Amino acid sequence: MKKLLITTGLTAAMLMPFGAMATDYVIDTKGAHASINFKVSHLGYAFIKGRFNTFNGEFSYEPENVSASSVKVSVDTTSLDSNHAERDKHIRSSDFIDAGKYGEAVFESTKVSDAGDGMLNIDGNLTLHGVTKPIVISAEFIGAGQDPWGGQRAGFYGTTRLELADFNIAVMGASSYVDMELHVEGVKK
Repeated sequence: MKKLLITTGLTAAMLMPFGAMATDYVIDTKGAHASINFKVSHLGYAFIKGRFNTFNGEFSYEPENVSASSVKVSVDTTSLDSNHAERDKHIRSSDFIDAGKYGEAVFESTKVSDAGDGMLNIDGNLTLHGVTKPIVISAEFIGAGQDPWGGQRAGFYGTTRLELADFNIAVMGASSYVDMELHVEGVKK
């Protein structure tokens, strides 16, 4: 009987996942508690800031086992908004992001690692303008807990720099890259 209990216990231990299971969240775009922002040089003289108004996604996060975490986000590129209608029309055109042809950009993580002091490195693949390339997002865990409506939330802030030529997007003057700033708040599923 003792051998049977030991064998059963070892089998159960081998079948159980190592570490804690990640908690699943949906990004809170309905409550406007998330944003995808960009900053790009304008001819080397100033910066233009803007955002994508329409996106959705989800993530899994486990602070005790960060490597079990993941994220996937889909962005409607036609929702690009730099607060100037004519400029937005030009940026969305085939001269740049060609939102009519490539109406969606998708980021999907391949690895999440702990960088210490609440910081994370999120490696993943970004598909933009019909091109898929690996990128790394430097992220900071902001906090997690119960919200006033009885739900559970978690929030992050992240940044990454995209080289436009990597995605076959035209470069104008000193505008060879775009800096992305990501504010993500998720509601537990």
